[in-house]
Amino acid sequence: MSKERRVHPRFPLVLTVQYLDAASVLDYTENLSATGLFVRTEREFDEGDRTTLVLSFPQLLEPVELTVEIVRSREAQGDAPRGVAVRVPDDLPDHRAKLAEVTRLVASAARAPVPTTRILLVEDNVLVAQMYAAALRRLAETDRLDGLGIEVAHDGAAAWDRLARLPTIDLLITDVFMPVLSGFDLVERLRAEPLLAQLPVVVITSGGPVERARLAALGVTLFLQKPVKYGDLADTVRFLLRARQGKVTSPPRAAVVAPTEPNPRALTDAPPVGNVKGTKTPAPSR
Repeated sequence: MSKERRVHPRFPLVLTVQYLDAASVLDYTENLSATGLFVRTEREFDEGDRTTLVLSFPQLLEPVELTVEIVRSREAQGDAPRGVAVRVPDDLPDHRAKLAEVTRLVASAARAPVPTTRILLVEDNVLVAQMYAAALRRLAETDRLDGLGIEVAHDGAAAWDRLARLPTIDLLITDVFMPVLSGFDLVERLRAEPLLAQLPVVVITSGGPVERARLAALGVTLFLQKPVKYGDLADTVRFLLRARQGKVTSPPRAAVVAPTEPNPRALTDAPPVGNVKGTKTPAPSR
């Protein structure tokens, strides 16, 4: 084991782990390496047991299934939680390859610069959200926007919770019809909050003029009509990022301007730093 640790460095990153045989149980893993990891769990396992895990990390890693073997158990001690050390068995080379790729992605993320501009993408369709996020990451690469960070929420309530915390979101891109809290309610809520009132908002919609007029009255900056092409999304975000620097030009052709004149401060002013009224002061971002 000690030799393995020297050959495969471990990263102090926490990934969400879900058991395929107990979907309601969410655990966490630490000490990720190319051959094994430690899973925080209250479940009972015997050494040598095998189980299938699903590893995922928000905005970094799509769910990956891995069959692992229990190496040892650890009882809770002080701040150290209870859990099990696991490894991918030698007879499953394809699963070892998947874990090695997970480790590579995590290592790359650990070296990435801290975002200086954050975009929150709100879309309840997971596949569509992945497509939009991929388009924005491609924009960051092609335009060399090293400080651009993309975060995803899958409903309006989750988006509102994120908007209420630091670090500050600089641009919101949202769908309209979503569970828990709709795009209408989300925009209305943030425009009523002084600290978010000037946040640029792009709405992606399949609706017509009536829907756009309702959203425009709430203070939406621009609209994109579904289906959205990569180039249209990239051009719209590029325009708004430049507008934040005071470089206001004509919006891209695919972006529909609100029926009323967009608030110029919503294009050029960065949102004020601070947390939303009624929420607890967040811990500093890491």
